[in-house]
Amino acid sequence: MKLTERHSDKPVASLSLDLDNQWAYMKTHGDDGWQSFPSYLDLVVPRILDLLDRHNLLATFFIVGQDAALTKNHDALRSIVEAGHEIANHSFHHEPWLHLYTPESVQTEIVSADNAIFAATGMRPKGFRGPGFSISKTVLHTLKALDYAYDASTFPTFLGPLARAYYFFNAGFAEDEREKRKQLFGSLSDGLRSLRPYEWQLENGTLLEIPVTTMPVVRTPFHLSYIMYLASKSRPLALSYFRTALGLCRLRGISPSLLLHPLDYLGGDDVAALQYFPGMALPGRDKIAIANELFREYAAQFTVLPMGEFAKTVRTKGQLPVRPAVFDRAEVVV
Repeated sequence: MKLTERHSDKPVASLSLDLDNQWAYMKTHGDDGWQSFPSYLDLVVPRILDLLDRHNLLATFFIVGQDAALTKNHDALRSIVEAGHEIANHSFHHEPWLHLYTPESVQTEIVSADNAIFAATGMRPKGFRGPGFSISKTVLHTLKALDYAYDASTFPTFLGPLARAYYFFNAGFAEDEREKRKQLFGSLSDGLRSLRPYEWQLENGTLLEIPVTTMPVVRTPFHLSYIMYLASKSRPLALSYFRTALGLCRLRGISPSLLLHPLDYLGGDDVAALQYFPGMALPGRDKIAIANELFREYAAQFTVLPMGEFAKTVRTKGQLPVRPAVFDRAEVVV
């Protein structure tokens, strides 16, 4: 079914997936063995595509350039485009300290990923999300110069420091590694950022920002990884929490941008090396069943679009707020 044929009487929403691979989680966590780039893409991509197809949903997949550069991943990545989904750029090396890169390194990081993704899929990315929601003026300037249509790296929640503390507690980082990760998942002030799309004001123009939506008012996350964690404690609670978040979005006129991750469809029984991750106590089959219910709920309440289509829709509605590109995170000055 074409996007234009969907239920136009519903408010619009967007759907995206950060296609973080096994090695990327291991690298961020400081685990040995990530350098061989272990992958679960052949296992998880068909699961995700099947679920999306079941609900007639199209999504944007943010692909890591390093995965696109490896021939072993090409079949899985091409299958995403062949199924009609969008692709976008999630950096080349997937390092959540991207905001610490020099301008030259940021340029190389984004362009290298862009070229690898295009070579693997035949589709040129027009959207970007920083790994670990890493964002800086340097990154935004680079995206604008490369004529990207949007950024999607802001995550308006107060819980970033708590998530970072959990990671540090479960990993034995050396001091230099802790220093690189000290602003992983953002700061408390990120919870004050807008939930609605807006334009960044940059020296070289403006750039559309599409935030990952959190619960209106309280700003707690409700992307699927958090729902899966709640479901590992109480499935009814998790579903109720998700419905409440969607209801608040509708009540306040917010078009949600729902974020997915591969581990939303994989359990510890599928990837033993990542059993430490929240929610991995649930078997993969249970996660798929929960995701099926969540997709049904999302599609019932909203006209769900991939990010590129959503960006076009946002722009047709008129002038967006313009906000200065100011960040608490330390960064290299452009």
